Amino acid sequence: MLQRYFPILTWARSYDRGVLTSDLMAAVIVTIMLIPQSLAYAMLAGLPPVVGLYASILPLFAYAVFGTSRTLAVGPVAVVSLMTASAVGAIATPGTAEYWEAAVTLAALSGVMLAVLGLLRLGFLANLLSHPVISGFISASGILIATSQLKHILGVKAGGETWPEMLSGLAGAIGSTNLATLAIGVPATLFLFWVRKGLKPALQRFGMPARAADMTAKAGPVAAVAVTILAVIGFGLEARGVSTVGAIPQGLPPFTLPSTEFALIQALWVPALLISVIGFVESVSVAQTLAAKRRQRIAPDQELIGLGASNIASALSGGYPVTGGFARSVVNFDAGAQTPAAGAFTAVGIALASLFLTPLLFHLPNATLAATIIVAVLSLVDFKTPRLLWAYSKADFAAHAATIVITLLAGVELGVIAGVAVGLLLYLWRASRPHAAIVGRVPGTEHFRNVERHKVLTLPHLLSIRIDESLTYLNARWLEEYVLEQVADRPPLRHVVLMCSAVNAIDASGLESLEAINHRLADGGVKLHLSEVKGPVMDRLGRAHFLDDLSGRVFLSQDSAFAELALDTGEEPGPGDPLDARGMI
Repeated sequence: MLQRYFPILTWARSYDRGVLTSDLMAAVIVTIMLIPQSLAYAMLAGLPPVVGLYASILPLFAYAVFGTSRTLAVGPVAVVSLMTASAVGAIATPGTAEYWEAAVTLAALSGVMLAVLGLLRLGFLANLLSHPVISGFISASGILIATSQLKHILGVKAGGETWPEMLSGLAGAIGSTNLATLAIGVPATLFLFWVRKGLKPALQRFGMPARAADMTAKAGPVAAVAVTILAVIGFGLEARGVSTVGAIPQGLPPFTLPSTEFALIQALWVPALLISVIGFVESVSVAQTLAAKRRQRIAPDQELIGLGASNIASALSGGYPVTGGFARSVVNFDAGAQTPAAGAFTAVGIALASLFLTPLLFHLPNATLAATIIVAVLSLVDFKTPRLLWAYSKADFAAHAATIVITLLAGVELGVIAGVAVGLLLYLWRASRPHAAIVGRVPGTEHFRNVERHKVLTLPHLLSIRIDESLTYLNARWLEEYVLEQVADRPPLRHVVLMCSAVNAIDASGLESLEAINHRLADGGVKLHLSEVKGPVMDRLGRAHFLDDLSGRVFLSQDSAFAELALDTGEEPGPGDPLDARGMI
């Protein structure tokens, strides 16, 4: 029981010097990457940059104790930072104490919700968010985030929560672009794009090993930070209007408590739930992908507890909502992290940076942090998925497109809600119209296939219908109408066989429809039969009176039903008529 809720007790037993070395090396690399990212994402959330550092210390320790992924790196991420800004910005002004308190409370609410879901083993609820919805939301969020950071690249003041508002604000303010800020922001952005794609091959051409070149490229943002700080100092760019981070409090995170004000909690619980679900889906997807590469496994319900503990720890240390990040987790994995202890060592590195390095960041341009965010989030925008979904499933494309459009036009919260609603409505629509097919026997075999797809044998007095869904209240009436419609078009019909090989369950509404079909067919002189009924379904039917009232029989296989009923044409056999169905075929 202890190992289940405290996974650290499992991997800590085999911890040795070799694993320690790997974890320390990974921690150094992730720390270098995480410092500028944490500052940038806090700014995206509308919080002081140092809050990003606060949210990258205690949460990592908490996940090391409660998390099941060996390589997941927890901390601030772009999408959750945007959702935090959207939720908290609706009730407080950025830069105020009330805003920070609301962000802390949001982290606490999210943490409690995640932990409760994990303790109740409700991780399956995240399945309400389909892949098309998640993909659409992340792509739209990437566009919103990148657009929101352009004002820092241009050095202008522009606001807006939705994409049209942001574009309108930028268009109105573009005439006041600060050229010095632009001279910092554009080169920094281009450099970071080049670092992401071109630095590794360049270093390999100079003879650097592939892994070392990759790790060096991951640390590229640190070089951008250092160079732009020196540029600001050397050319006196602050006097020319270049906005910088300014004074960052030096020291470890403060102990904070979330607000217990009912009105604030009431305003934040829905955003907290959305952040919890989105964060969990993103985190568990990354964790499962990385675990599969090493043939490890994670426990989704325990991951809920781990992420819940991380968010509660973030709230208690002045942070805001966190989750597992894709980029830093991949870097952690590639750098050789073997256990969650690598995350704890990363937290130590971030804590040391908070103690000793924050004065060096006084002259860091906001444009550099904006460039870091833009380069990171544009990789989230997926241009392939819409085309693939259009070709594969128009319904999934509709959910994907609706999520993108509503997120861009109405904001992140409504985008998620709309995506889930559209996905559920499309699912209910599909479930209400199940696939059913008229089937016949493939010549020379015992197999039955769709008459519209294969050359099969059928008989005028025998109709075989394969049902490809469970029978529930959503589709029972549809099946009733479908069967009766097919029977009405076939006057010689004497037998109808429902092939139930794909029916996993029949609820009360489905049973009622089967009874109605049975009685309606019997009134018309047609017998109803079932074939290939699964054991659990047969057990439930046996507890009702349906089998007693069934006009026909229940056959073990469709082949035996076809063979036996083929002989019952309702006519006296004449000279030369076949004696069995197999001879007839």
